[in-house]
Amino acid sequence: MTGPRCRPLGRRITAGLTALALFAAASTPTAFAQDGGGGSGGFLGDLGGIFGGEPDRPGPYVSPSANDLLPKGDEVGAPQAMPLRRFDPIALPNLPGKPQAPAIDLPGLPAYAPQTGPNINFLRRRETLSLRAVLSEGGAPIPNGLVWRLFSAVPSFDGSPSLVASSESATPDFEVAPGTYILHVAFGRAGIVKRVDFAGIKIQETVILNAGGLKLNAVVGDEGKPAASRLSFDIYAKEDDEEENHKLVASDVPPERVVRLNAGAYQIVSHYGSANAVVRADIRVEAGKLTEATLTQRAALLTMKLVREHGGEAIADTAWTITTASGDLVRQSVGAFPTMVLAEGDYVIVAKNNDRVYQRPFTVAAGENTDVEVLTSEIAQPEDPAEDPLDTAAGSGD
Repeated sequence: MTGPRCRPLGRRITAGLTALALFAAASTPTAFAQDGGGGSGGFLGDLGGIFGGEPDRPGPYVSPSANDLLPKGDEVGAPQAMPLRRFDPIALPNLPGKPQAPAIDLPGLPAYAPQTGPNINFLRRRETLSLRAVLSEGGAPIPNGLVWRLFSAVPSFDGSPSLVASSESATPDFEVAPGTYILHVAFGRAGIVKRVDFAGIKIQETVILNAGGLKLNAVVGDEGKPAASRLSFDIYAKEDDEEENHKLVASDVPPERVVRLNAGAYQIVSHYGSANAVVRADIRVEAGKLTEATLTQRAALLTMKLVREHGGEAIADTAWTITTASGDLVRQSVGAFPTMVLAEGDYVIVAKNNDRVYQRPFTVAAGENTDVEVLTSEIAQPEDPAEDPLDTAAGSGD
């Protein structure tokens, strides 16, 4: 009889303790938050909405440490109540004299922000990639004059090539991770771009440039040699038969200088002086060889002066105009002793001094450098007596 009478009492005590514990845990912190939270949002301000609930009206809150105060079900003879799964924030009160946290304004970041950490290749195993270059198949290694640039096969975010390493050594050794790279080798005006698949095995790879050298010079007439200071060359790559589509490879090349070029066909333009002495020639450069070419200039170096008599003193402050026999303007100059190079042919020399115009015809022979004298007695006579001599000189110079 005693046992059955005690069981209902134990059940009532257990239920009462459980209800009391739940009531104390749920109601007491809420009352504390409401009594102390007279402000609107408190320290967190509008950021309270990030953690759930309304910023101005906080919901019920149970601290995680309150779980330690709850009795276990096996201790009171009752099963554990439903566990708390959500914790709402407490709206902290505004304390007088305490500074409020400023609003956080973070700039927007791109989808692929640049990383400041180490490159991914830094964490990969690195091996030695050895390189050397030759001009042609089976040729000797190039001892100097090389520039090596190794790029990653994967471009950077802006699309530009990513340089991995560079060197000016004849046989560089690059410590790189296994992978695919783009190699550019420059040798003077010659160069090659090659893909390199590096497997991580230390080997020496040979790059065949397929390039050669070109050395240029010129003579005047049959045997004459022009002054090097007045001689220069332009080199164009012949991509097709149309001259306007030729690509300029090198300009103002002095004589006797070796220019390193890729093997192929080129057009050479020789300039003697700065007037009309121009000669063109087509030349082919072969791989592994030095090609020497000498062009022939049909021109002469002339020095002009205005004198009152043959062998007399040159008159200063004279303006000169050189035209062809057909009236095409070739060159203009000012001075007592102007010097210029003209291609062989017939010309008209016009000298102007103190509003007077003098002229004389002259023939240039290739390789015959000479002084050209214009006498003051050789005054230009207009066809129309009423015509101004200055207008006649202007017409002859057009």
